[in-house]
Amino acid sequence: MRRHQRFKARVKGLSINRMIPNILTILALCAGMSAVRFAFMEQWHHAVVAIIVAGIFDGLDGRIARLIGGTSKFGAELDSLSDFISFGVAPATVIYFWAMHGNLPIGWAAALFFATCAALRLARFNTMIGEPDPPPYKSNFFTGVPAPAGAGLAIIPLMGSFEFGPAFFGAAVLNAVWLITVGILMVSTIPTYSMKKVKIPHKFVLPLLLVVGAITAGLVADPWPTLLTVGLVYLLSIPFSVRAHRQLRGEWTQAMAERAPPQPGDVTALGPALPGEPMSTGTTGTTTQGQHQ
Repeated sequence: MRRHQRFKARVKGLSINRMIPNILTILALCAGMSAVRFAFMEQWHHAVVAIIVAGIFDGLDGRIARLIGGTSKFGAELDSLSDFISFGVAPATVIYFWAMHGNLPIGWAAALFFATCAALRLARFNTMIGEPDPPPYKSNFFTGVPAPAGAGLAIIPLMGSFEFGPAFFGAAVLNAVWLITVGILMVSTIPTYSMKKVKIPHKFVLPLLLVVGAITAGLVADPWPTLLTVGLVYLLSIPFSVRAHRQLRGEWTQAMAERAPPQPGDVTALGPALPGEPMSTGTTGTTTQGQHQ
């Protein structure tokens, strides 16, 4: 009996189910590295698909980890490293070799700038995870464009060339400026929508499902215009997210001010004075006649 218990103690370890999130993270990392390889081989369609696949795996690993209770510090660190490769290094490398290699000497600086912004954005995100008691409205927003969305925006010119040709979208200067712009969006403090905790009203559930079905049909029938449309809609949503963030922050600030206890010396907190009765400021001992000012 004791021997059996010792054997069970030796084989005790991490279950396969709890390893699924980390496996998905590794798959995302491999997809991002494969995009770099496809860039070296000038297989641009494959490179874009690899980055998109990395984004899909990245979207699944965190949700599955929270669903099965498999979150860990190791998984969080691994996810950040994978995101840097897949959504920082890979898009910058793909765009550089596609549009700027041999055409624009400063193109490599733009690629380095984008990758650096991705690293800084991920580092900032990691430091904000342990933020004590953040306002509840902040859970609906990211600070800046998240790295996966930034990678998707970075390859928009490449996807545009698949549909409309490289005459315009393949311009080296355009892609350098675009990489720098997207990098700035990632490290900015502009609030962007986060879908993690968004609750859909019942009346919008059916329309949302119809939109998802339409997007899926578009991806099957004609993927590149569909992906370009999704990217454009995301860009257009940023001003609305800024407005919504400002409104929610104002409502939360007002609610906190109304709930705050009265401070010493707050005249309004003492209630209205009777006619002819002096109102004490509660601080200096002086009085003010409310009827004779």
